[in-house]
Amino acid sequence: MFVNVNAHPGSKPRAPGELGQLSRARVILSEFKYNKGTEIYGQAEPADYIYQVVDGAVRSHKLLSDGRRQIGAFYLTGDIFGLENGAEHRFTAEAIVDTTVRLMKRCSLEHVAESDAKVALDLLNMTTSNLQHAEDHMLLLGRKTSLERVAAFLLEMDRRLSAAGVMALPMCRRDIADYLGLTLETVSRALSQLHGKGILGFLGQTQRQIVLLDRMRLADLDL
Repeated sequence: MFVNVNAHPGSKPRAPGELGQLSRARVILSEFKYNKGTEIYGQAEPADYIYQVVDGAVRSHKLLSDGRRQIGAFYLTGDIFGLENGAEHRFTAEAIVDTTVRLMKRCSLEHVAESDAKVALDLLNMTTSNLQHAEDHMLLLGRKTSLERVAAFLLEMDRRLSAAGVMALPMCRRDIADYLGLTLETVSRALSQLHGKGILGFLGQTQRQIVLLDRMRLADLDL
């Protein structure tokens, strides 16, 4: 289920970050709230919009022919997603938790980019960033051990999530496993090993709040 949270049909919500800059180029934004587990768009659906996470978290994934799920990326507050090279989405996007997302029509943005070099450059930068992430993820899946993959994931989330020394993960361990190409048991075992080595600590019963006690030792594992 999703809800349009715009106060008025013609209103323009405040838009921080890159989409905020792009919105000044005469492109109208809309905001929608998606409940936990709700699909934002599906694989092979028309890629008519570009999205930005206002609050919450989103995962993009693809189901393999044998039923396994591969998560391609996690999008957190401020992140932009749904920008495709073709006319269709290659992955499905879902809200991990209750999430508010900002939408911008792709055709409107591309029309503005034809005459505005700054907007065209912003689009290029977003595309380049997505490509870099895909390359890094391919290296992680193809050449790193299970412990190295978990260490790399924690360091990535530390850069993107940590506040007041605590990393509050919105995703569950099953999501982490499907992102890293590992089993749930392997992820749990790696986290327990890092905890036993004094590299990280857990807060709360769900153990989704993580404190990195030794970033240098963790970084040494991310070869």
